[in-house]
This record gives sequence, structure tokens and C-alpha cells, in this order.
Amino acid sequence: MLGEQTPWLGTAPVTIFLAGKLKHTLHMNDLNGKVALVTGGGRGIGRGITLALAGAGCDIAINYHRRKDAAESAACEVRQIGRRATVVQADVSQRTEVEAMVQFVEAQLGPVEILVNNAGIARVQKIEEIREEDWNEQIAVNLTSCFLVTQAVLPGMRTRRWGRIINVSSVAAQAGSLVGPHYAASKAGMLGLTRGYAKLLAKEGITVNAIAPALIETEMVSSNPNARPELIPVGRFGHIEEVADVAAMLAGNAYITGQTINVNGGWYMS
Repeated sequence: MLGEQTPWLGTAPVTIFLAGKLKHTLHMNDLNGKVALVTGGGRGIGRGITLALAGAGCDIAINYHRRKDAAESAACEVRQIGRRATVVQADVSQRTEVEAMVQFVEAQLGPVEILVNNAGIARVQKIEEIREEDWNEQIAVNLTSCFLVTQAVLPGMRTRRWGRIINVSSVAAQAGSLVGPHYAASKAGMLGLTRGYAKLLAKEGITVNAIAPALIETEMVSSNPNARPELIPVGRFGHIEEVADVAAMLAGNAYITGQTINVNGGWYMS
């Protein structure tokens, strides 16, 4: 079922990310009125990116799979910042649902100009526990979804010769995973997909970059018994805002493309 706009308002965030300084130095006014689609944008890192882009002037489409309440709560915060927001339900690993989602967003807000592929799953499993079905699920939700949503919005971006695609990968793609090799493989695939699109689209005004976070304070990390702050050289978990700031920076920069930005407290150094 497709989502809907919600007329009621919730509690506004105390701080709007990227207010002032970065807005000036990164020419963030160029993002005013841009339409951004954030998959999995109602919770965790996705929610942080949703609010950061709204703070930079974007109107936001928030995709969710099951947690409509979280998506609507994030949409309320976006509206209190003063931007338009809509929520849309879709399983982004399914092509028909992705196509319907993009059509819905365009009807509600306009063409998608910024895409954040953030939706993903992480199921902690030992090597001997991983079945073919587990592998297929990780690849479908974490990697195939990235391909499907990108393909759905690219024709419009290429016609307008402007677009920003930001893929939320993981340090697991570079340094192995506390979740399992199936998760690491799905996130590593996102990095290859990022570079492949970036090279082909560089002359069309479309940038494609990845962010590779490590152990950010989210529900996903808190539920993983293997995740401990002492694994990180800086000695703590990362904050959602520290990832969201990078996403907004990439949306506002026309000269960074094909890059993986590591937000990992020093776990993997490149």
C-alpha cells in the first residue's frame, strides 16, 4: 500500500542539523526546494539524514517498510522545520513496489533530485548458521534495492542533468563484519555499484557517493551483542548526526563523486 501525507504535527527537533555554518560554506541554499527520497528514512541513520536534508532546504519523501509510525513522526519534524514531507510504504527490494513508490513521490512532491539509499537489514549470524535464504535476503534488501531505486529515479535526473545519489554502506564492506559475511558482501556490493554509476554519470551533472559508517548509536547496533565501543579507536559509538552531516555535505557538493566517505571513528583508515 502506498503511503500518505500526514496533516498533524509532532515535536520539533531542538537542533536543526547543518544550520548556519555548512549552509554557507557548502552553498546549501542550492538545495532549497530540492526533492529528496530517503529509503528507510524514519529511523536511525535514515531519520538523521532526513532531518539534515530538510534543514538544508529539501522537501523529503520518507520511505518505510513496516514502521509507519516512525516515518510519520519524522515527517512531522520535517514540516516543523518548514519543508514539505510525505511518507510512502514500499519494500524497496521489489521492482514493482519501487516503481509505484517513485510515481507516488513525484505526484506528491515533484521529481526526485536527491536519492539516499539507506534501507537495509542486519541479522547477526554465525557462519555455520547462514543459509542460502539468508544470503539472498541480505543481497536483496541491502544491495538489489539500491540498484532498483537508483534505476527508477535516474531517467529524470539524466533529463534534468542534475542529481545526487548517496548510498549508505558500512565499514563491514572494508573491514569485515560483526554481523556476518553475507552482510559484508551486500555492503561491499554497494561500493562497487557507487563507483560504477559515478563513472558513467559524471558528465551528466549527477554525483554518486557512498558513506561507510561504523557502530553508530542506533537500534541496529544496540541489538548486536558483538558491538562494543572499545572496538572503535576513538573509544565510543558514533552519533547519527555525524553521519547525517556527511550526507548533507555530499548533497550540496558537485565535485565529489565516486567516493566512499568513512565515518567510523578510525576503525578502517583509507
